[in-house]
Amino acid sequence: MNNLDSLCQSRLFSGISPNDIPKMLKCLSATRKEYAKDEMVVREGDLVDDVGIILQGSAQSTKLSVTGKQIIVSLHYPGGYTAVLTAASRGRRCPMSVQAIEPLEVLFIPIKNILSRCTKLCMAHEQLLGNLFDSIAERALELHDRNDCLIMPTIRDKVLTYLTRVMRETGTETFTIPFDREAMAEYLDVDRSALSRELAWMKRDGLIDFYRNEFKLLQKAVEKMFTNRQAGQVY
Repeated sequence: MNNLDSLCQSRLFSGISPNDIPKMLKCLSATRKEYAKDEMVVREGDLVDDVGIILQGSAQSTKLSVTGKQIIVSLHYPGGYTAVLTAASRGRRCPMSVQAIEPLEVLFIPIKNILSRCTKLCMAHEQLLGNLFDSIAERALELHDRNDCLIMPTIRDKVLTYLTRVMRETGTETFTIPFDREAMAEYLDVDRSALSRELAWMKRDGLIDFYRNEFKLLQKAVEKMFTNRQAGQVY
């Protein structure tokens, strides 16, 4: 089985011996599919019956607003999922599209085969089922993080909320984000020109420093975050 490392990185196969994974994939009737750059993996409104695990490349989940504007919801990398919440929701249509950012390889596993009790009652399948629920919770929390940005009243608050989260995840005040300015504007659901202006003002005000997609939260921003937390506003 190629791309075994990507599967081992996936929460779905956490705690399962790499030696058991190829046998499990055959038992689960898993299939692989390749996508070209910009090709759609899932379209908004599709019925989804499979959990998709990215083996190579990267993808983005997007949604069209009522005005027809494309909004980036999340990014997906090797070991990550495509439409896991929809696959697990039994009959719900996918609320967003998934598109390849670069050449992409995805492993698809029918959700019914994960949920069905293994005829051999193997411990690995029991672990897989438990991991599925962990994966669903993880994906729901990712969407919660995105919503934290969207509910902020100003562009500055949206930016600080997002950058603060990335800082916590990376454990360093200087970090690289996976977005260019256009994608960052889509993710935060703001106008690109307005975002560029606000970033320049935030740099002027001593909140952040940046070069392209490398950012640093300065002490003033960290203090603002701490003050807002004390006031009950959590970034």
